[in-house]
Amino acid sequence: MKKHHQDIRDLIYVHLNQTDQYVMSYGIEFNEFAAAFSGSLNHLLLLKHRFDDADFNMHTLLEYCPDGRIAKLAAEDVYSYGNFCWIDFLEEEVLNELTGQEIAELLYLGHQKQHLKLPFYNKLGNRFVYLAHDDGWFNKIYYRSFKDFFHLLSLAIADKLGTLKLEKSLLGIRKKRSYPPVNKEILLSLTPFIKEGICISLKDADHQRSRIEIPIWVIGDFANMDDMYEEYEQIAGKPCHAKIIFDKKTKEWKLNVI
Repeated sequence: MKKHHQDIRDLIYVHLNQTDQYVMSYGIEFNEFAAAFSGSLNHLLLLKHRFDDADFNMHTLLEYCPDGRIAKLAAEDVYSYGNFCWIDFLEEEVLNELTGQEIAELLYLGHQKQHLKLPFYNKLGNRFVYLAHDDGWFNKIYYRSFKDFFHLLSLAIADKLGTLKLEKSLLGIRKKRSYPPVNKEILLSLTPFIKEGICISLKDADHQRSRIEIPIWVIGDFANMDDMYEEYEQIAGKPCHAKIIFDKKTKEWKLNVI
């Protein structure tokens, strides 16, 4: 029942696993991720990819994307790669210090999309491990700090809202509206819900004259995004659990938990 690629853009599913420091998501793509951390991402050691402008590291026998080429990678149709997995690292020299055991753990991560041990390596200084299948469809991202996750989510919601309802200008050209990022405090206060698994539905947003209300449903923990989407379709007709509200006059976000 896999949804068409376009459907990914107007529904966000996030489930936060605090113990193992990862977030499962649907609806946030690598180009949005790269934009959120633009200028602060380190080099990416590519565990699964189809990027043809990568460099090769002899010690690990793996390719990597230098930080200067991340924008080029983000502009690719990463969704079409199928599997797309990477771990960031500070400089190439550190790759040459990885032990056989550590390389084996990294290969396992890319292959199984799960860890043998928590995948934060002091040698690499990595902030993330990014494990995706059909990027944007199934993403499992390990975060050294969940602050980074909330930063990404706050920008992704605002960005999607701007892309979704393009306004026609006088010349009939559709232009993207820009919205401020959702306050981190609002998203942090949703943490108990996010730990259960939530859908934030831009497609069901209620656009009123003075405000925009984006509904949120708590739908549970899913590893299979077909099942998640089916659950969303079941629950979308029912009252939501919370709303993120954008006030058009004050240009501020509010949260309403129902």
